[in-house]
Amino acid sequence: MDARRGRGRGAAWAVVTFARQRLGRDAERLVATRLERAGWRIVGRNVQLPSGELDIVALEGSTLVFVEVKAGRAGTTLGPERPAHAVGRRKQLKLRRLAREWIAKRRGPSGVAGYRFDVVGVSLGADGLADVDHIRSAF
Repeated sequence: MDARRGRGRGAAWAVVTFARQRLGRDAERLVATRLERAGWRIVGRNVQLPSGELDIVALEGSTLVFVEVKAGRAGTTLGPERPAHAVGRRKQLKLRRLAREWIAKRRGPSGVAGYRFDVVGVSLGADGLADVDHIRSAF
């Protein structure tokens, strides 16, 4: 059964779906840890909104940054060569809409001087090592 839509798709599909979800959660955890170590303050993770989810909302100094995390396995032939390149125009528009929803709902932390959208791609190798590609002001 497809975990996202509740439709039967066979056991293999469910395993792939859960494996991808786990890969995404692991990548988001890795990125949040790296950002905190770099001095960022994580304001929210996996923020659920009526229109969707924001992966990470963080403060870098006085800039509020909405971070989209994309994960993939190194050497895969599916999707773009780098996971960070998987955020197309449609996803960018959705992330902007989600950011507006979040700001309207929360009013955001005080002292924010600006906003930014970053994309962080994480490629996990078979050896367990991660290649992280952080694109600041991605759109």
